[in-house]
Amino acid sequence: MSPSVATIVCWIGIAGLFYLDRDKSPRTSKALWLPVIWLWIIGSRAASDWLWIWFRVRFGAPAGGLQGQIDGSPTDAFIFAVLLAAGLVTLSRRSGRTSALLKANFPILIYFAFCLLSLLWAPLAEVGFKRWIKALGDPVMALIVATEVDPIASLRRVFSRVGFVLFPLSVLMIKYSDLGHGYDPDGTQTNTGVTTNKNSLGLIVFVISLGALWSFLQAYRNKRQPARTRQLVARGTLLAFGIMLLTLAHSATAVACFGLGGVLILATHLAWIKRRPGRVHALVMTILAVGGLAILFGGEGTAVHALGRQTTLTGRTEIWAAIIPQCPNALIGAGFENFWIGPTHDKVIHSLSGWWHIEYLNEAHNGYIETYLNLGLVGLGLIVLILLSGYRHASAALRRNPETAGLMLAYVAAASIYSITEAGFRMLSPMWNILMLAVVGASGVVADYGRREALKRRALRADREGDPVGSSLSPLIATWER
Repeated sequence: MSPSVATIVCWIGIAGLFYLDRDKSPRTSKALWLPVIWLWIIGSRAASDWLWIWFRVRFGAPAGGLQGQIDGSPTDAFIFAVLLAAGLVTLSRRSGRTSALLKANFPILIYFAFCLLSLLWAPLAEVGFKRWIKALGDPVMALIVATEVDPIASLRRVFSRVGFVLFPLSVLMIKYSDLGHGYDPDGTQTNTGVTTNKNSLGLIVFVISLGALWSFLQAYRNKRQPARTRQLVARGTLLAFGIMLLTLAHSATAVACFGLGGVLILATHLAWIKRRPGRVHALVMTILAVGGLAILFGGEGTAVHALGRQTTLTGRTEIWAAIIPQCPNALIGAGFENFWIGPTHDKVIHSLSGWWHIEYLNEAHNGYIETYLNLGLVGLGLIVLILLSGYRHASAALRRNPETAGLMLAYVAAASIYSITEAGFRMLSPMWNILMLAVVGASGVVADYGRREALKRRALRADREGDPVGSSLSPLIATWER
């Protein structure tokens, strides 16, 4: 099949998946497209990169131009600004619900406040401030999903809309275009799909595939759902695409995180967990211990591989041992997103001057160390607080909505494990974006249940007292619970 025909078939297939998965019953707003577009961009390539690819293919432009621009691209800055502004306008119209969720997630507020404060001692404060503005988009997009009328249906649609586009296009680019391939520093060819490297491909695939697994299980269990068969076909196809891409990406960390997260999702669908939600704590602790040790001792060690060393624990610890002492202040770090662009970067290069391909090292490849380098022990403590807050909310939600809470638990656990060998807590990363969504979404499930129980108590009290206004709440509650 020629590339042109394959491209046409791919887009027809994408349209077919959207058609099969259509569902008019849940109410979702047009604003839901904002987090979808956000994930399309941070889960693939910068908008400037896509524009450059289009110009190069269409007009044969020479290499350079927009390619490789990050913070300095006006195109990227404009698109992120538009998405962020539209998101803030949307949340301002949902101020009541947004305020409640923000109060329930104060660790996130404190973290971003400290990130802003850290620019006071950052060597390149202006660059850090621009990045901080972009970083606000992650919690804003999470809040848009969580403040929808039907957050669970909105979450399903986000996963479907993102996956239906990125997964088939990744397969197309791997099979029919050089743009879907990259090279390791040692010259080994890798599959990158719509992303720029194999690890980025593995990340977006495992993140969306966990959501696809959850969506598929929900449709499978709801036997009275209208159009259930075609939705099972669409979501099953998305899940199959995800599993195939995980094998093509050869990203051991992503495969491990998908497997461990999938176990948690499946476990929360079991009756013995639903009867005793407390049992999930032992399961989570086991998964964190097993997954953490497996990735730490047997994972792919991206940083080491990029530097031309073997993927061993010794190699990774050599890198970490070299960069940790370069942190300018153990308590408060180098400043938000400033460690790798300030004077400390030159010190790291000098300390690892004997390593191969040192120019490829621009992150710690460990989310906890990365946070320490930029924000010190204070920032690291706030990240741990966010993870614990997400776990607490998801655990509380297990008694209210075990299936959805299982997904939130899976993402919190996956983020904790993934960040052992990758910088999972960085801005504009699908892992960080989905972690925000999991933490905020879990608190929303708990809050919804609390409001529902309060309405029930009010309706029962009104029935006893003969209050017709309060009694009118009963039909509303019944509809809500269905």
